[in-house]
Amino acid sequence: MKLKNTSRNCLASIGLVALTLAAAGPAQSSSRTVEAAAKPGHPWQLFPTRTLADLPDAASEKVDAPLTSYGGQATQKVKATGFFYATKLGSRWWLVDPEGGLFLNKGVVGVAPLKTPGAQAAFKSKFGNLANWAAQTTSQLHDLGFNGFGAWSDVDAMGTVPQPLAGTRIWNFMASYGHKRGGTFVQPGHTGYPNDCIFVFDPAFETFCDDFAKQLSAGKNDPHLLGHFSDNELPFKPGLLTNYLALPKGDPGQRAALTWLQIRHGAKAGLKEITVQDDRDFLEFVVTRYFRIVAAAIKKYDPNHLYLGSRFYGRGLAEPEILRAAGPFVDVVSVNYYNTWTPDAARLGTWERESHKPILITEWYAKGMDSGMGNTGGAGWLVKTQRERGEFYENFTLGLLESKVCVGWHWFKYIDNDPADTKTDPSNRDSNKGMFNNRFEPYTPLLESMNKINQRAYSLIKYFDGKSPLASLP
Repeated sequence: MKLKNTSRNCLASIGLVALTLAAAGPAQSSSRTVEAAAKPGHPWQLFPTRTLADLPDAASEKVDAPLTSYGGQATQKVKATGFFYATKLGSRWWLVDPEGGLFLNKGVVGVAPLKTPGAQAAFKSKFGNLANWAAQTTSQLHDLGFNGFGAWSDVDAMGTVPQPLAGTRIWNFMASYGHKRGGTFVQPGHTGYPNDCIFVFDPAFETFCDDFAKQLSAGKNDPHLLGHFSDNELPFKPGLLTNYLALPKGDPGQRAALTWLQIRHGAKAGLKEITVQDDRDFLEFVVTRYFRIVAAAIKKYDPNHLYLGSRFYGRGLAEPEILRAAGPFVDVVSVNYYNTWTPDAARLGTWERESHKPILITEWYAKGMDSGMGNTGGAGWLVKTQRERGEFYENFTLGLLESKVCVGWHWFKYIDNDPADTKTDPSNRDSNKGMFNNRFEPYTPLLESMNKINQRAYSLIKYFDGKSPLASLP
């Protein structure tokens, strides 16, 4: 089925069809697999894939109801503060919405119109103006069971509707400082730094952060704001001590690394004295300094909202020192989780155990070969059809729901890349990452799967936990 428009009624129809199919009767368990590849030209592999239909009891669950105005559970409430916060009840982490409802953040990244001529022509034809787009898009996401939006969204436009979604803002503290200072460059997916060394030891960085964070004051009383990301995919990874020492002599980072090493090993210490433990400890030192400075600035000007971290990714996620360093300063650990078909429960548990904070998955996706796009960029899986994109969504989110440390996810992203946009990041030029194509037309099979899971998320948590989330409270 191909939809001709993206009106609220149309998407609501998709939701009703999906819910009817899911509720029609328990499906038998299956050994379902999906073929996927890391990128074009790479070998296809079969991955075991669990969908709602493979959970007979859960598939027959009714949709979640009633809900608070924010999308939390109206029948499962704790203390309300007027803002979102995180709490651990028994062995499971939750977000709590401003009304006190236990809340799972189901969001979408990049909820914003494209700016290319072709996309803008389609935008004007379908929506007319930005206000109409914001209202219709919010309704569409509500109808699909989403309750929030992630980084790089049009926060201002999406905040003008009668029942806003829970929004996030990404500020790029380090990237903005680097742009002002000089020395940064574009890499696929994120900002690049000399030798992968962020400028955290520059004397001016702390002052910059304090001044930069003043703009957060404008939204500090907004109850629909979930929280703040400070940066995206900073290069926190092993080998930083050697990298900092290799910076030009006299660079603040080079001086800081040399002083740190000489305090440990004496005034004549150099590269030959570096041990594995030195490398790990210096990594923790760098990460601690970044989060201490940025968190202080954020909380000074907005003490009401969650600090969601800097969107960890890649090799750094295997380093416990990074999670330990960030934990005391963030409210939630944000992770861009790639190269995994099914979430690793042990790995999620390690992230929570090292940081002592809940986990929010802030990027993940699969691209479909049937979209007509080249799919040459980005870290997400490549699959053959939109139906398989939907099955990946179900498999991945079921794993996150089963985990007791994950408080939500942000699918990457709202709308496909437009290859006509040659100025965008190289990883976002020609790939099927969106829920909608670059002319705002929906990928129906994907949306059906999203709807099935999203509308039953709280029931599925209860199904996996086997009891009420409040049962363990005094």
